[in-house]
Amino acid sequence: MAENNFTEIAIKAKCASKKIASISGELKNLALINIADNIENNSQKIFDANRIDLEQAQILVQKGELTKSTFNRLKLDENKMRDMVQGIRDIIALDNPIGKVLLKRELDEGLVLTKVSCPIGVLGIIFEARPDVIAQISALAIKSANAVILKGGKESLNTNKAIMSVIQDGLNKTPGFPENVLTQVFTRDDVAEMLKQDKYIDLIIPRGGNNLVKFIKENTKIPVLGHADGICHIYIDESADFEKAKKVVTDAKTQYPSACNSVETLLVHKNWGRKKELTDALEQNGIKIIYNPESWHKEYSDKILSYKEVDSLEDAISHINEYSSGHTESIITENEHNAKIFMDSVDSSGVYHNVSTRFADGFRYGFGAEVGISTNKTHARGPVGLEGLTIYKYNIEGNGHIVKDYAEGKKQFHHRDL
Repeated sequence: MAENNFTEIAIKAKCASKKIASISGELKNLALINIADNIENNSQKIFDANRIDLEQAQILVQKGELTKSTFNRLKLDENKMRDMVQGIRDIIALDNPIGKVLLKRELDEGLVLTKVSCPIGVLGIIFEARPDVIAQISALAIKSANAVILKGGKESLNTNKAIMSVIQDGLNKTPGFPENVLTQVFTRDDVAEMLKQDKYIDLIIPRGGNNLVKFIKENTKIPVLGHADGICHIYIDESADFEKAKKVVTDAKTQYPSACNSVETLLVHKNWGRKKELTDALEQNGIKIIYNPESWHKEYSDKILSYKEVDSLEDAISHINEYSSGHTESIITENEHNAKIFMDSVDSSGVYHNVSTRFADGFRYGFGAEVGISTNKTHARGPVGLEGLTIYKYNIEGNGHIVKDYAEGKKQFHHRDL
């Protein structure tokens, strides 16, 4: 796509973002109802398109040009389809995140300051493999009154087109819904052009591997929200219950090994007495244990788990804060004091006690869905749902108030929260 054509897309998205910012919550929900219904009614069309992508992707896997984990993310099944639709319906049930009064303060008599939630504007979403991302992000963008430009991976091209077609049909059935709120682009050149559009795009959210995220962060002036790696840890404390440890670690590694919240490193206290039993149980579940990994920064995205014994809780925390990607960590312990120290000291977006790392997910958090997991420390962190797609502005209402009166001492602020 030529540069001027992409700029035109970005300009239209910016105009659409201004229009959707002022529509009612009822109209947004009606659009989402129509989208969810349309996906359900056209699921076979989407499955047929996905089958074509899978056939082509299988050839790439055999050639070594596509990883097995990427292939697994690409595949749509009845469960993913059900979750995709349910995610939209869950978003419908959530409160309208726009126009919420976050603070109301009377600065002086008749002079009132209000902090109000508002949309970010235009989102640029670049993602690999997972085609269900389109429905999740589109629904969140509509509910949070943002416009969005989506660029999916070439390996899911047919599925992406089918899902977006079904979504747009749903929007076309919604009278009064603005045009160009959702736009889809397809080529690598589109990515390069998207990253130049700092005048029109307000936030870039990448969902993919480390190389993709690194490239985006190094090649744009637009703020980037996301995470590069999913180096997640589970620490088995000295007082850990064996059955809990086995159950949680097995789930965190095998339930969906290619997910970014799958555990990659297992830390075990040297005095915990059931280490061998645990590793035997993990291996019986098809998990390969790596006792001396080449790197503690390795994200396997497979049934492979790095293993390390540590001398203490403090050593475990130190290891995690050194090697974690800041995604999600968990401690298995019956010692509440140690659990609190761990949860207070580990610097990641999700820190759990006796829980699988696989719970790091917007759908499971009750956000309806997510645009991604953020390991940033500004604006939004962890699974980014509706709240993470809003910002705020300050409104002041008065009656001819001027700063000169306060500067000269004629009037005084009393700053009273209402």
